[in-house]
Amino acid sequence: MSTHSTPTAAAPTSTYRLQLSPGFTLEDAAGLLDHLDRLGVGAVYLSPILTAAPGSQHGYDVVDPTGVAPVLGGDAARAALAAKAHESGLGVVVDIVPNHMSVARPDANAWWWDLLEHGRDSAYARCFDVDFDAGPVLVPVLADDGDGGASALGDLTVVDGCLAYHDKRYPLAAGTHSSGDPVAQVHERQHYRLVSWRRGDAELTYRRFFDVDELAAVRVEEPGVFDATHAEILRWAELGQLDGLRVDHVDGLSDPGGYLRRLAERFGGWVVVEKILAPGEDLPRSWPVAGTTGYDALREVCGLFVDPSGEPAFTDLAREQGVEVDVEALDERARHHAATDLLRAEVRRIAALLPTRNGEGGDTDPGGAVRRREQSVAALLCSFDVYRSYLPEGEADWARAMDTAARRRPDLAPDLEALDRLVREDPTGEAARRIQQTSGMVVAMGTENTAFYRGTRFAALNEVGGDLSRFAVGPREFHARAALREAATPHTMTALSTHDTKRSEDVRARLAALSETPQAFTGAVRRWTERCPLPEPALNLLGWQTLVGAWPIGEERLAAYLLKAAREARLGTSWTHRDPDFEEEVRSWPGRVLGDPALGEEVASAVDSVRDAGWSNSLGQKAVQLMGPGVPDVYQGTELWDLSLVDPDNRRPVDHGARADLLARVEGGWLPPVDTTGAAKLHLVRTCLRLRRELRPTGYVPLTASGPAASHAVAFARVSQGADHPDVVAVATRLPLGLAGAGGWRDTVLALPSGPGEWTDRLTGRVVAPVRTDGYTCAPLAGLLDRYPVAVLVRR
Repeated sequence: MSTHSTPTAAAPTSTYRLQLSPGFTLEDAAGLLDHLDRLGVGAVYLSPILTAAPGSQHGYDVVDPTGVAPVLGGDAARAALAAKAHESGLGVVVDIVPNHMSVARPDANAWWWDLLEHGRDSAYARCFDVDFDAGPVLVPVLADDGDGGASALGDLTVVDGCLAYHDKRYPLAAGTHSSGDPVAQVHERQHYRLVSWRRGDAELTYRRFFDVDELAAVRVEEPGVFDATHAEILRWAELGQLDGLRVDHVDGLSDPGGYLRRLAERFGGWVVVEKILAPGEDLPRSWPVAGTTGYDALREVCGLFVDPSGEPAFTDLAREQGVEVDVEALDERARHHAATDLLRAEVRRIAALLPTRNGEGGDTDPGGAVRRREQSVAALLCSFDVYRSYLPEGEADWARAMDTAARRRPDLAPDLEALDRLVREDPTGEAARRIQQTSGMVVAMGTENTAFYRGTRFAALNEVGGDLSRFAVGPREFHARAALREAATPHTMTALSTHDTKRSEDVRARLAALSETPQAFTGAVRRWTERCPLPEPALNLLGWQTLVGAWPIGEERLAAYLLKAAREARLGTSWTHRDPDFEEEVRSWPGRVLGDPALGEEVASAVDSVRDAGWSNSLGQKAVQLMGPGVPDVYQGTELWDLSLVDPDNRRPVDHGARADLLARVEGGWLPPVDTTGAAKLHLVRTCLRLRRELRPTGYVPLTASGPAASHAVAFARVSQGADHPDVVAVATRLPLGLAGAGGWRDTVLALPSGPGEWTDRLTGRVVAPVRTDGYTCAPLAGLLDRYPVAVLVRR
């Protein structure tokens, strides 16, 4: 039985994620509903649709939570889409962003404009997490060439009753401006100050989303703020036009559990939260949600297809090339940078809440006590082995983090002990809340956004929700986690690709194949590096893996990806301190590699050696995800091969017309080969999604193969709605190169669940010819998997 309270009836059988933008609107999405229905999708799953900042391509930068974005078609288009979806039997799931709003263009955000105009007296002052006691609201937008933004102040003007800085406009408080007043004096009279963009990380007086100054945190823990920001969303539900919600960045909220309970009181549909779970971690049981958006499942499913025996060769290469392989040390340094540099403003705000000990702050140590408190806060934030603790339920997570901080920084023991006492005495107090909010930011920015671009030993591991210290996931761990998912959160979302993944599922599948040929690939990288290296070792390893994983890829796409990776890693350049020479070398690298015929031929040959194995892995992980416990999501376009990289690459327009043409052929009975078209994957996706919608399988029973190639098969059984015994089976091939090298399946067999009736493979339409082995009814895998490396069996 689920430990969460979302009713079974509210969960869709599957979802299909669509990224809306000015170039792909709600009307365009409605035009795809027939295609999605034929594909077998249970619910259309939309990116945020509330009014976002001008020019937004993704919708996460909301400026007005009270209406649907006109650029997406407005409320009429939303209602029309919902009606058409429901007529087709499809649910409607929408992504919402309760944590923050965009303040990049104050004139586009009426709430933020009013706050800047009226300060703490604004009717919207309580909507944002602003420290008004610290003085005027700092707005870090001024150019800074090393003078602290002083010269940029000369660019301020007054235009149409507003303070203007180039194309940006800011309000003027009543009575603060008269004709002829010096602009500098007018600026000084406001409730805000425009300051250097460099001051945001250390001095900002409002809480942000991560280190993005243009996204101001919203205080949805306040009932009135919750009501104001959710009224429009809840109106859709009251009209019967909304079936599910995906809640973005739940860890950024002051009180995630309280927020979700309030949401559940008002919305009875399916709810999942964007939440990264550490390996083995589960959601707090008090949260009334169906589960997460599926990054935990992503790690487990993808890891199942990685060969653990490849680890030493990749580790040796990384160490030899000068790439960090001590994961704990790498992670600690990256998090420390996040806490002490990128999020210093948040750390300082927490440290200011700590009590002053007797004797601190005297003339003999000016500022020393303040620095130690900040260091203690930073040390704690860097020490969590989960993204955040949820007190009081997460007391054990808190205790482990405190122990780790004390072990790493024994010199800070008194301040850490004081911090521990303060939080334990009041686990709902401001210090506890801000530490919990900020720890997730430190982990995300330190681990995901920095360490994952530095520890590039094997890039298939460097994924949202991943763990660099775990090279692969064995079948036993996979089955245990899948069984737990079915028992505890059977209606959680599962995913393989999302708008936030650093590389698509098919890129990771091809990289997984490299783990089976580690000597050949690492030897090739050594040769290629001698011939055409990237200017920094971690980026160099990432570059070659990315080139092989995403091949064929053009120079422009690859250069854009590598520049982003280099800036995130902050080793040779960064977002805030760019090295033009370094970046030009990175930018020119794809052209130099692809322009060298001999080198390009070698890379193409390496791709050819793992291409088919990559396809096998792609189909295997897709079958496991789509047929396993949870509600599987298909990210737009990934029903065919998709070799996308991190955003914005993975948000490129999708050729839905090409997919519709292939779908029509499959519907006509075509059994596509496994080839470059990707039609075999579309066939698998359609088969699995339609089967889920038809049979609504539950339960989870691991199945065991026996014979010389038993370790290369992974399989499980489930029970269709109304059946008494397991009657649905998914089978996938693991480590296909090793399988081929050992002579194939030979006489390996898979034991099938007992019971009357014959088994049919829904992919091929063939009836399984069973054999009896040791008293069990078994399927010979050599025959079952001769056409596709996967099978989806149903007993009738």
